[in-house]
Amino acid sequence: MASKSSLQPSPVAAAFRSLQWDPLSSLRLTPQETALLRMAESNPIEYTLGDARDATMYVRVLLKLLAEASVNVSGHVARITEECNENRALDALDADPLGVVTHYAIAKLSTIIATLSSPWAAENGVSIGNVFYAGSEGVLIEQWKALLRVISKGKGDAYAQRSAALCLAQILVAACPSQRGASDTNAKDGAGRAPSYSSAIEPLEALTAWVITQLKSPNAVTVGTTVPAIMTLTSATEGRQIFAASGGIKYLSRQLRQREKSKSSSSSGASERKANSSVQQLYELAFCLWCLTYELNNFADVRADFAKDGLPVMALVELVSSAPREKVVRVALAALRNLATCSADIHPEPDMPRIDSKVFLGEMIACGLMKAIKLLRDRQFTDPDIVEDVDKLHKLLADNFKEMTRWEVYQNEVETGQLSWGSTHTEAFFKENAKMMEGKDGDFKLVKILISLLSSSDEDISAIACFDLGEFCRHYPNGRSIAKRLGGKDLAMTLIEHDNPELQRHALQCVSKMMVQNWEYVK
Repeated sequence: MASKSSLQPSPVAAAFRSLQWDPLSSLRLTPQETALLRMAESNPIEYTLGDARDATMYVRVLLKLLAEASVNVSGHVARITEECNENRALDALDADPLGVVTHYAIAKLSTIIATLSSPWAAENGVSIGNVFYAGSEGVLIEQWKALLRVISKGKGDAYAQRSAALCLAQILVAACPSQRGASDTNAKDGAGRAPSYSSAIEPLEALTAWVITQLKSPNAVTVGTTVPAIMTLTSATEGRQIFAASGGIKYLSRQLRQREKSKSSSSSGASERKANSSVQQLYELAFCLWCLTYELNNFADVRADFAKDGLPVMALVELVSSAPREKVVRVALAALRNLATCSADIHPEPDMPRIDSKVFLGEMIACGLMKAIKLLRDRQFTDPDIVEDVDKLHKLLADNFKEMTRWEVYQNEVETGQLSWGSTHTEAFFKENAKMMEGKDGDFKLVKILISLLSSSDEDISAIACFDLGEFCRHYPNGRSIAKRLGGKDLAMTLIEHDNPELQRHALQCVSKMMVQNWEYVK
């Protein structure tokens, strides 16, 4: 399964051919640099890149343009979002020439990187490695910082940020040892050097830090500026490690849930183009999460991040359950299958709790994946990978469910916050298992979670939490005072006047069970 995030051209691309370098004295170009830019414009890109040294000179000039022109990357051009015709593009050039230069330099760098990644480059002995990494040690050229400046300071210019971040990610990933293949060997320069990964580590960390900051935003456009860069970073083992270590798994999972909810709640009158854009972003974010699952067997920290709060599994199960598009279902199922088959034995971490496929299968069952998988088995899919993943997950879930006790099923359900009525939400269940609510450490963790779920935005979950909390109070010695001390009574009281009559009834019963010692006589 492979994917590439497509980039839209600059909205002012029609003005590029009208750029005049001599009047733009603020760019501080030398006569030689101006001549090189003009020569590159008048020749095919392959001619300019044919010699690695000439190519390096050209990218240095473009990065210099970027550094000098991006002093104000939030000007007139930054506010243009739709593609301009030639007249509007020329108006933009008059109003904000440095903004157009910024877009021009980024667009040229994008073309260069695409060309250096093509079969032509391998055949002609040029590569990203020997153009953007210089000297006998293959060190990343210092001018890379111009790209970081654009993505850091260019708030509001979606094209500049998105494209500059992708360019920087592609340049840095080229230095990752895991990405060096036969094409890199053929493309080494006369000194026989490969790009220095050590010179790319700090820039990789800086780029990843920016990506994480953007992922914290609720704005889909802001998140969209990062997606191509994330897809590139997660294509390499080294990039995945740095991204995961920076908290990327958590923030990707949050975005998936947020994007899925916004897609579900959008009005039917929303434009089809906007809906398609939303689905495409869902797919790309899910694709990145799937890439990260390939580090599950290698790092205990990655397994721990995927298990934290049950958020990643919940996000993936919601994608499968809502089935927005077949391609989204395919990538979500592939990620779930990797989680359901991962092992803690390959690289065990003795000082950390054991997290393996059994943990993730329990979370999947609690999130209702078994029901979603049964529905998917009745559908006709054109992709054989989906059919195979559905069958595999169905078997794994069924086998794991047989081994789980009713208490384990309940525990997983509460810990993931995905409560649904069933045999674990009955008087008989709590008579048998109320003592288990203490938890291994005696901290009443599940009781605390139930109390927090009283405030859930899902009214069914709140109602079930009310019932469970009330039954705990009835069947656990001193359960009523424990629930009151943890704040359960106060929260339940706020629900007694809720608009939903079913939730109102369960809240009233929950409070009554906390207050009345012999509830069975009240019934």
